[in-house]
Amino acid sequence: MSNEAKTENKQKKTRNKPRKIAKVITIIFVILLLVMLVGNGILTVVIYNQNFNVRGDSYEPFMFYVEDFQGLSRTQYEFTSDKGQKLAGYLYETSDENESDEPKGVIVLAHGFGGGGHNSYMDVANYFVQNGYYVFAYDATGCDESEGEGVGGFPQGVIDLDHAITFVEGLDKTKDLPICLFGHSWGGYCVSCIPKYHPEVKAIIECSGFNSSAEEFEAQGKEQAGSYIYTMMPYVHLYERYKYGEYSKCNALDGLASTDAKVMVVHSQDDGVVPISVGYDKYYEKFKDDDRFKFVELQDKGHSIFNDYTYADEFDSGFDEWLKTLDYDYNLDKNKERFMEDKADYIHKNLDREKWTNTLDKELFEEFLDFYDAAVR
Repeated sequence: MSNEAKTENKQKKTRNKPRKIAKVITIIFVILLLVMLVGNGILTVVIYNQNFNVRGDSYEPFMFYVEDFQGLSRTQYEFTSDKGQKLAGYLYETSDENESDEPKGVIVLAHGFGGGGHNSYMDVANYFVQNGYYVFAYDATGCDESEGEGVGGFPQGVIDLDHAITFVEGLDKTKDLPICLFGHSWGGYCVSCIPKYHPEVKAIIECSGFNSSAEEFEAQGKEQAGSYIYTMMPYVHLYERYKYGEYSKCNALDGLASTDAKVMVVHSQDDGVVPISVGYDKYYEKFKDDDRFKFVELQDKGHSIFNDYTYADEFDSGFDEWLKTLDYDYNLDKNKERFMEDKADYIHKNLDREKWTNTLDKELFEEFLDFYDAAVR
């Protein structure tokens, strides 16, 4: 090879070297980007499952029992949801043998997330039963008496409610009655989404609910992860789409627009669990001029808007004093089991069940009753 050719070849290599370096850098960047994207997706799924793939079971010492409510009876049923899991359903009615009036309708009750199944709403069921309605309540997937390793996610609640309504429409006692819905928190989201699948519903009371699963996940995520939550949300959408199909797209605005049902929306301005901005405010903006809707914005009622917590505060005060009498550190892991037993024993001995089961805000529930009565006439 001539000197000129060697020189030219060397120059070509010199010119190509930066290109090769740039190509290597690009490949490394793409690999790192893919690793980051995949890693972020895996992290999102893990966090999602940590929050939702857990059982929701009631704490026994604070549970309600049918015997706590004079004149109340119930029949337990079993029905199937989407994956074949058996859900526990309960038809509540009056036990008064002299009651001759036909029920005005059946109210299907969808419970909230995190406090067990429908049990903590038994006082709600009792109120409506004593005022002329059947109430069908159920434990959603992964809660109390229903099957499921965990709740799974918010859209699962819409699926379960879909199956619950279908079941109620097939029961001899309820199949010819007008159907009303009552939901709180997660249940509020469910009863607002479901008219897309059951436009025959006559009336809906939605309390402290949210418009969509993703919006509530984002709102709660901001409290835990700050602005990082925004990088997670695309994966949340994809994961819910994978798990729940069309139900993942359910939102209350679309559901409430797809029915002629009367709708009451109730929310407290200071709700720290479901911000009013992700529920009530959205519905008000869209439906404020629609005479089907009644909006009730409360003040200083928090997330659990139904109850007068005077007795709960009184009980908590006594419980705090009891804690001071313990001769061991209940915060230590080695004492956890002992403390749980002692705590349950204290509650069983000191909880005034008559007061505990009679904390409903009667004025608010009179509004609820009037609303249902007008809708089913």
